[in-house]
Amino acid sequence: MDTFQGVVTTGIYCLPPCPGRPLSENVVSFASAAGAEAAGFRACHRCRPYRGDRRPSNSSELVCRAVDLIASGVLDTGSEADLAARLAVSERHLRRMFREQVGATPDQLARSRRAHFARRLLDDTDLPVTDIAFAAGFGSLRQFNRVMAEIFRATPQQLRARRRRADRLVADGGLVLRVPLPEPVQLDRRLSELARTAVRGLEHGTAEHYRRTVSLDGDPGVIEISADASGQPLLLAHLPRIEGLLHLVARVQRLLGGQAWDPHEAGVRNMVMDRVGAAAAPGVLAEIVERHGVPVEGLGRFGLTHLFPTSAALADAYSGT
Repeated sequence: MDTFQGVVTTGIYCLPPCPGRPLSENVVSFASAAGAEAAGFRACHRCRPYRGDRRPSNSSELVCRAVDLIASGVLDTGSEADLAARLAVSERHLRRMFREQVGATPDQLARSRRAHFARRLLDDTDLPVTDIAFAAGFGSLRQFNRVMAEIFRATPQQLRARRRRADRLVADGGLVLRVPLPEPVQLDRRLSELARTAVRGLEHGTAEHYRRTVSLDGDPGVIEISADASGQPLLLAHLPRIEGLLHLVARVQRLLGGQAWDPHEAGVRNMVMDRVGAAAAPGVLAEIVERHGVPVEGLGRFGLTHLFPTSAALADAYSGT
């Protein structure tokens, strides 16, 4: 089923249900926001489809894998040819699949994701425009301004001036963001699951919140996930820098969707669980984190002490076993 609807008489696209009620003969459907934007439509000011994070509808496994790789930042420094090589298909085939199922090329989808994330930062935070550009993965302020004008028909400053009073989020410390999820999640249940499997020193959780250390290019940070008044996830981040914040939020989305923080950590967790069982795994993992993870100072108040060990650290530690 198509998700987004473009209205040919106004040039806008919406995410139903929307207060606007265009005539059916004036509506065209799109599988993604990027597809609507590639066709020349701009986001509706009423339903604000950029505030969600819907996957393209009815996508094949190949396209879904490609979308996941795009979310992880493959196209930040690589090309569509690099993405196709990761998927063991030709660039031409990948672009054809995207045009058919997404309505946009991989590059256009990546551009749309960056622009939508930046728009949410303009709404939710008081971050300077320059910081938002790099947090959303843009290579320069000039590129950021050009893309935002193309997609939203306004400058970043004009878009911030349009934000609604209830959008702005303020925290005593750190950066607080809303985290839209591609699929509905019972947040209280997921937070309880994370609390039950939390690894001492790396994570701390309750039914109301989940905290963990994170690494940005080797530098430590802390994130906290909780629920807002409507039950939707909020992210409070204490980070050494915000470049690439887009991809950290993508990891949070995957974590809340039931996946591990990253493939390396998932592999280690699964290996330990297979050897000692689910009940004993958190304790064994805590010992591994304490012995081989990088110590992090000043986070005792969060119940956190270490980063998760890198693959190189674990390889050195267990190469002789």
